[in-house]
Formats: sequence, structure tokens, C-alpha cells
Amino acid sequence: MGILFGKTKKKETRVTEQDKAILQLKQQRDKLKQYQKRILTTLESERKLAKQLLHDGRKEKAKLLLRKKRFMEQMLTKTDGQLINLEQMAHDIEFAQIEQKVIDGLKVGNESLKSLHQMLSIDEIERIMDETHEGIEKQQEIDELLGGKLTEEDEDAVLDELESLIAESLPTPPTADDKQIPAEEELDLPDVPTEDLPEPKKKVPKIETRTLVEAS
Repeated sequence: MGILFGKTKKKETRVTEQDKAILQLKQQRDKLKQYQKRILTTLESERKLAKQLLHDGRKEKAKLLLRKKRFMEQMLTKTDGQLINLEQMAHDIEFAQIEQKVIDGLKVGNESLKSLHQMLSIDEIERIMDETHEGIEKQQEIDELLGGKLTEEDEDAVLDELESLIAESLPTPPTADDKQIPAEEELDLPDVPTEDLPEPKKKVPKIETRTLVEAS
């Protein structure tokens, strides 16, 4: 029974006082806009009525109505200023909320950095780096012992042998003897003539002759 009639736990709400203030400001803004709308409608009707009164010859009545219209126009101007103030205030509160969230995020980040700095001090980092360096050197010594390491003389001998192999792999340039054609490959060329060549005959120019028929 105590469980059934006990006080229920109140649900936590995320609505802050700033959210309530913004809501109220926006409600007031909407009411002012509705009021302006009514004034504009009234001003239009008052102007038409004043025009009708003048047409009916009721000048004083029309003048009084125009004074009322002028007063309402001034009120409309004041509401414009109030609307600007309400909207500006709502905007400032919303922006302040955003700034507050940014500041809260910076605080959380700052606390996280502080905790990390406490966990890893400068001395601790230097100690870890020294141990890491010592571990690397020790591993190198183990690798040298297990795999063996050549001395400088051995390295020089390896380089000399490498240069020798490179020289042997290069093609040797041909010598003068290599350029001679073997006997079995010599070409069978004719003998060079020893006698003088005969002189060429002179060409006699051809004289054109006409037959007697053509001449007659």
C-alpha cells in the first residue's frame, strides 16, 4: 500500500529558466503583432468613416474621429519599438545559452587535459622515452649476436668483389685483330685490271639533210 500511495518521483525537466523567459518573450511578441493587426484594421475603418462624415456635413465629428485615428497611429509606432526590444532580448538570451554551452564544453576539455597531464608528467614521459631507447639498443645488440655482423674489412671486400663482377659482366670492346674477316668468310671479288681503259669515241653531230622533193 505504501508503494501505491507513496509520492511519485518528480520527472526531471530539461527546461531552464532561460527557456521559460524566451517563451514568455515570444508570447508577448505574438500578442503585440495581433494588437498591431487590429489597429491597422481599425485605422482603415476610421478613415472611411471620417470620409463619410465629411460627406454628410458632420465636420466636427469627422475631426474628432481623425484625432482618435492619429492617437492610434502613435500607439502603433510604439508597439513597433516594443517588438524590436522583445525580439532583441529573446535573441540575446538564446545567444547567451549558446555561449554557456561553449564555455561548459571548454571546461570539460580543460579538466580532461588536466587529468591527462597528471597521469603523464614530464618526468614520466622522459623515463618512458629512455626505457624505449634502451630497449631498441638492446634489441640491436641481440640481432648482431644472433645474425652476425661484418667488419669494415669484410664490407670493403664485398664492395671490391661486387665491382669485379660488374666489370666482368660488361662487354669487352673489339680489337684490331677481331675486325679482320676470317678466311672462310672473305668475299670472292674480281681482279683489278692492269691495262689502260680505251678512250671514249667522239660523237659526230648529225646534220639534217633535206630530200630534193622537200626542197622543191
